[in-house]
Amino acid sequence: MIDPQALQAVCLDFNGASEEFPFPGHPDVSTFKVGGKIFALTTLTDTPLTVSLKCDPELAQRLRAAHPEVVPGYHLNKRHWNTVSLDGDLPDRLVLDMIEDSYDLVVASLPRAQRLLLDWPGERRA
Repeated sequence: MIDPQALQAVCLDFNGASEEFPFPGHPDVSTFKVGGKIFALTTLTDTPLTVSLKCDPELAQRLRAAHPEVVPGYHLNKRHWNTVSLDGDLPDRLVLDMIEDSYDLVVASLPRAQRLLLDWPGERRA
């Protein structure tokens, strides 16, 4: 089961990732960003722990249909974001893959120069 410290460590392990607390009215809401864009959003003190992740719209629907722990993004664009409950019912590998997919979707939307600086596998120098 992924706990708050593991979630934070996984998100910060990506190239160029940073953690910010941008909501003054909600100082416990943690955002993980790359290139200034959010790829994961959570409140690390919540029980159960949840994380909102960017997702391809078709995959988002399939994940929601297959797993009750995956729901449309809370206070986010429901088409592109899922909120995932990390209560232990989902396999850790699936959660880690969803976090990586979210990071990859955000990095893919960055300008090429930024992608190259991140040494992102989807954009390696020839």
